[in-house]
Amino acid sequence: MRYLLDTHALLWIANEDAKLSETAKSLFLDENNAMLCSLASIWELAIKISIGKISLDEPLESFIDHHVSGNDIDILPIQKQHILPLQSLPFHHKDPFDRLIIAQAMVEKIPIISKDLWFDSYPVHRVW
Repeated sequence: MRYLLDTHALLWIANEDAKLSETAKSLFLDENNAMLCSLASIWELAIKISIGKISLDEPLESFIDHHVSGNDIDILPIQKQHILPLQSLPFHHKDPFDRLIIAQAMVEKIPIISKDLWFDSYPVHRVW
């Protein structure tokens, strides 16, 4: 099955952080599952690094090589059909990156691995 990682889930997988739920960890480790990371998450990381909100132990490009590509996580590009649902998506959640991830999950019909309870306000399946 395919799963879309929320940005924090991607970071916690990369850092083997104890905050990652056991369910999320087991889904990630199951070789029958395909993990996806939205290009919006990479964009979010770049912005948050530039404003000092987060820091990585390595440059973003190396992080992508080691922790995204290196873990066989596919990057889901942002396509027109992912953007269009944003016109009518209710503003339960204000974060533009999360809203785009939600829209991508809706269009692709895949669950999102996220601890963010706001995702439950949308027609997506959230796993944590």
